[in-house]
Amino acid sequence: MRFLNKKIGMLFALSLSFGVTAYAQEQQSVQKRKIDGVVGVVGDYVILESEIDKTLLELKAQRVSIEDMSRCDLFEKLLEDKLFAYQAVQDSLEVTDVEVTTYMDDQINRMVEEVGSMDKILKFYNKKSEDEFREYFFDIVKQNKLTQNMQQHIVEKVTITPEEVRQFFKSIPEDQLPMVGDEVEIAEIVIKPEISKEQKQKVIDRLNEMRTDVLENGASFFSKAVLFTDDKASAANGGFFSMTKKDPFVKEFKDVAFSMAEGEISQPFETEFGYHIIYLEKIRGQRLDLRHILLIPKPTQEAMDEAKKKIENIREKIVNGEISFGEAATASSDEKETKFNEGVMKDPMTMDPRFELNNMEDRELYFLVSGLSEGEVSQPAIKTDRRGDKSYRIVRINKKYPAHKIDFAEDYSKVKGFALQKKQGEEMEKWVGKKIKDAYISIQGEFIECKFRNNWLKK
Repeated sequence: MRFLNKKIGMLFALSLSFGVTAYAQEQQSVQKRKIDGVVGVVGDYVILESEIDKTLLELKAQRVSIEDMSRCDLFEKLLEDKLFAYQAVQDSLEVTDVEVTTYMDDQINRMVEEVGSMDKILKFYNKKSEDEFREYFFDIVKQNKLTQNMQQHIVEKVTITPEEVRQFFKSIPEDQLPMVGDEVEIAEIVIKPEISKEQKQKVIDRLNEMRTDVLENGASFFSKAVLFTDDKASAANGGFFSMTKKDPFVKEFKDVAFSMAEGEISQPFETEFGYHIIYLEKIRGQRLDLRHILLIPKPTQEAMDEAKKKIENIREKIVNGEISFGEAATASSDEKETKFNEGVMKDPMTMDPRFELNNMEDRELYFLVSGLSEGEVSQPAIKTDRRGDKSYRIVRINKKYPAHKIDFAEDYSKVKGFALQKKQGEEMEKWVGKKIKDAYISIQGEFIECKFRNNWLKK
């Protein structure tokens, strides 16, 4: 958005995304630079010259406007990121291995989807194996999560009033009001295939077999987790987690883990994610080091066919006027997040019920709705969640909003979001200026001549 200055844009770029596609497309055009020259130090963190070019490509991939950004601007962004991460450690804003590994796995899956294979990622990053890449990537993700946690801590109490939103909008020159792309409001009905008792028992029996093999035959729990777990986030680490009671695990998992003795392997137990067994390696005060294996029961083809038949019947009743889409969603949908709101979905990026078509991350959903008219109900289609589980859904376009210049009344939630971002950015700017005074900072090479917004050179 043109009315958000480049400082705000950079602060709110999703710096945990890596935009591998953009890297691969543009890496040949980037001027070769010495890759391991240290050009800056903030606290315990160093900045390599090669990071400047990578940051440029990350911001491009995240659609942040970089027209007016110099290498000095990008370097200052890296200084800020390192300062946020360094201060997060000083303030004990912990990032657990669980959080890092889970987020890292999600990012790697996105990368593979973008470029086509893990081999292409390894080639791009010049890594010999997936394990080597994960070890390298873990440190990057952890630092970025620390940065994010510090930023959230700084702005968590920042609020904005309706009057401030109005004044913000008034401050934007008429010729700089941005365009909002074509938008749609979407409602969905999801029918998940039923998992039979037989399928569940097969999973429980398989977990019991693995448990017995470890306990009675000395088999490796680590190896079994690597080979068989459905929790891809922990598979490469042999199902390892280090956790406390404050960590974001579901209650059932915590209850089992914290009732175990060191060296014990649990009986199979169920959570909303599937069936688990836990091996408790070590108890360190309030922290547990454990490994787990997750198996997710899979539906049979017969169950998938039944789910499709059920949603076809629901669609027929809606089209024939026997029931409204909203009533059907409330009565029949298996999607908890939308069923009690008449199936109306929210954009996960903005939490707004209006999706901007060109920015939709869910490509399955994009292709499903892009050809629909307002009020039209789609044919049943497969929905694939993050875990890879499949269900059937139908969607309806409740309303279409054609592209238009942003309007205060019609687009109030967007305007409020931008106004809040600006205020949060200003709060972070003040924080950075204050913390620079106390942190160890060293700037070297060409960047000594930069004209920074903040007093990084402490002159």
